[in-house]
Amino acid sequence: MRYISSQIERPIRIVALSSSLSNAKDVAHWLGCSATSTFNFHPNVRPVPLELHIQGFNISHTQTRLLSMAKPVYHAITKHSPKKPVIVFVPSRKQTRLTAIDILTTCAADIQRQRFLHCTEKDLIPYLEKLSDSTLKETLLNGVGYLHEGLSPMERRLVEQLFSSGAIQVVVASRSLCWGMNVAAHLVIIMDTQYYNGKIHAYVDYPIYDVLQMVGHANRPLQDDEGRCVIMCQGSKKDFFKKFLYEPLPVESHLDHCMHDHFNAEIVTKTIENKQDAVDYLTWTFLYRRMTQNPNYYNLQGISHRHLSDHLSELVEQTLSDLEQSKCISIEDEMDVAPLNLGMIAAYYYINYTTIELFSMSLNAKTKVRGLIEIISNAAEYENIPIRHHEDNLLRQLAQKVPHKLNNPKFNDPHVKTNLLLQAHLSRMQLSAELQSDTEEILSKAIRLIQACVDVLSSNGWLSPALAAMELAQMVTQAMWSKDSYLKQLPHFTSEHIKRCTDKGVESVFDIMEMEDEERNALLQLTDSQIADVARFCNRYPNIELSYEVVDKDSIRSGGPVVVLVQLEREEEVTGPVIAPLFPQFRAGRSGSRL
Repeated sequence: MRYISSQIERPIRIVALSSSLSNAKDVAHWLGCSATSTFNFHPNVRPVPLELHIQGFNISHTQTRLLSMAKPVYHAITKHSPKKPVIVFVPSRKQTRLTAIDILTTCAADIQRQRFLHCTEKDLIPYLEKLSDSTLKETLLNGVGYLHEGLSPMERRLVEQLFSSGAIQVVVASRSLCWGMNVAAHLVIIMDTQYYNGKIHAYVDYPIYDVLQMVGHANRPLQDDEGRCVIMCQGSKKDFFKKFLYEPLPVESHLDHCMHDHFNAEIVTKTIENKQDAVDYLTWTFLYRRMTQNPNYYNLQGISHRHLSDHLSELVEQTLSDLEQSKCISIEDEMDVAPLNLGMIAAYYYINYTTIELFSMSLNAKTKVRGLIEIISNAAEYENIPIRHHEDNLLRQLAQKVPHKLNNPKFNDPHVKTNLLLQAHLSRMQLSAELQSDTEEILSKAIRLIQACVDVLSSNGWLSPALAAMELAQMVTQAMWSKDSYLKQLPHFTSEHIKRCTDKGVESVFDIMEMEDEERNALLQLTDSQIADVARFCNRYPNIELSYEVVDKDSIRSGGPVVVLVQLEREEEVTGPVIAPLFPQFRAGRSGSRL
């Protein structure tokens, strides 16, 4: 941004917020902040002072260690926060339920079953009726709630509301929610500091910034004189947490790990037009500032001007060479760079340069929907889809149900998981909460990847696969296969509704629209509000008139070119985003219909 500001000669104002940093001056210099505009506080400076306890457990087996922490968690609550709110962070969704039950079991053993409930059951019942999770209902009745990724937004808000109001005293939350929770407590307990990473099939430590975020929830200004935190971890990790929780941390640049996509975007926008521009661009980055301060981290042999210059030149040469090999850019006279079609597509749709190279090499004139799903699933954007403990068994079962079977699938491969979840979405299969969450992440990127495929295919003049890709985009939006009934798009339509309509000869949305009200109501048997939803969908359904004219049709010769003027006219303007309840994002400007 500052580089752009210097080029257009207009000042820019940046406001940056961060946790405590040991290298705040480097960050300030990079952002262009003066010393008087930079405020960096020690971690001990908090709105509410923090009392921190670190408890070590000399048990290497993770599940055994978690079991051994169950009673200490309860005792920590009764000792440090017997009456005030408590948040317990655990490694996984499964552990939230187990820990909540363990806390209540220990309560019952203490003959204080509802010690954490601070309202009457009568007041709580109206809230519980809105929940579908029977275990959550039972734990809330005893003053303990839990939060994890599998709960619906409404259920999460309800539990947070009960906790914030003081109706329940304890909430158990999965570690991944530490950044998205809107609650604070007097006491925070971090129950173990390792989670299972399915990609490498091992338990790994929480990132230190996750731990800091969890600790930060022990913060209630104007309500507490101090906050408290208990960290339960392996005995060997105690000294590590003592050091890093009491000292500010440095922040380093990772630009060198993803420089290709940055360079490609800047070349497309003509910010970088030659190799010298690329080097100049890097001198504005945080990477450049940290190279001299921490050379070993960035594989520098020294910090002299010569060392820096050689390293930057090598970095630029290698990055631009990779982009040239992937056919995203061209290099002329070994100096000037220019964007190519693939690079422009990658920059426009914000996709990885290796992904656009994959599309270019894999797509062909005979690609069909099955091939498109396979190609899109192998995009670099899906490399970080999580693989959880024992999830391969679920994926193996899913692989037996999807229409397009995979050859020798590796169920610990995130790309295989992506393929299966895309097919499950199109088949409208019921999935577990974790898999549904992963599906939403996959779908958030799927449309732009498919649209990039359309551009690659159309650039090559391959009409049939381009139409298949357009159809796949609509299939993903409406969660259905092209062979399914068009009526499946309509809200509240089940297989029973579709069968009744088919038996009556009603096969399209237009058939529904042309029916008389009484006849339609008798056939669909929906409530007034559901009929209103169907009507709203039908009103947005595109009705397109197609007309064409052959230019100079009397002078057409065999084998000669023919000019055809085609006109597409839509009867009504688009009235809002697509009605697609099974798609996790709004798609404005497109109809919910299929091509």
